[in-house]
Amino acid sequence: METVNELYLLIKYLFLGFLQGFTEPIPISSSGHLVLVRELMNIEIEGLSFEILVNFASLIAVLVIYRNDIIRLAQNFFRYLSKKDPGARGDYQFIWYLVVATIPAGVIGVLFEEFIESKLSKVSVIGYTLLITGLALWIIRNLRGRKNDGDLTLKDALIVGFAQAVALIPGISRSGATIVAAMLVGMKSETALRFSFLLYIPVSLGVTILSVGEILGDPNISALAIPYVMAFAAALIASYYSLRWFMGIMARGNLKYFAFYCFIVGILVILFI
Repeated sequence: METVNELYLLIKYLFLGFLQGFTEPIPISSSGHLVLVRELMNIEIEGLSFEILVNFASLIAVLVIYRNDIIRLAQNFFRYLSKKDPGARGDYQFIWYLVVATIPAGVIGVLFEEFIESKLSKVSVIGYTLLITGLALWIIRNLRGRKNDGDLTLKDALIVGFAQAVALIPGISRSGATIVAAMLVGMKSETALRFSFLLYIPVSLGVTILSVGEILGDPNISALAIPYVMAFAAALIASYYSLRWFMGIMARGNLKYFAFYCFIVGILVILFI
């Protein structure tokens, strides 16, 4: 019986890790889907560290995929800082815009974390927030912006930053909200995608660093070490291939299919759950 329970535990965490990893990069809300799956399948998560670890796995996938952009931005940032090289100015500004865009989610997350978790992380709310995500994706489905990395402004960064803050609500996709905002201010799809996922890095890294004590103090960490490792690996692999897939979809301008998905799931949640 104990072996059966251990196998169930492994399968459960493997599945949840894959689910979070696959849904994190695409605009359908990973947090909303985790809440829905827990409700539908009556799955309880033992321990406090699961979501922190799987989000860190997604972060690693983003770092791997955007490693060349990160290296270029870092090199040009310090080159402009030290030599005032005009050719590096665009990347220097781009990094500062990422910093600015990170602030709204950080501030609102600290101030309203308890309210969001207690009042807005309910299945009844997620049905409606998925509809909002779908509507936002539908609105920008045919937009083709003109702004490249070097054309961004402080106002653009703040708008995208506040969109990321709104996505703290489960059911509002982080990638969806930031990409929608980026395209509404005129960014090209490639620039919007890059800005969105480079913006994910400081937020995810900050959450991970601030949560190290919580992970180390988790009383279940020893008992769940193997399930956590399995979930981490599943989330890492799923995030990597999901983001690669999504990049191709963005290049082809097929966001409307994610809008349809959010509409269908949102309506089903409102009607039946």
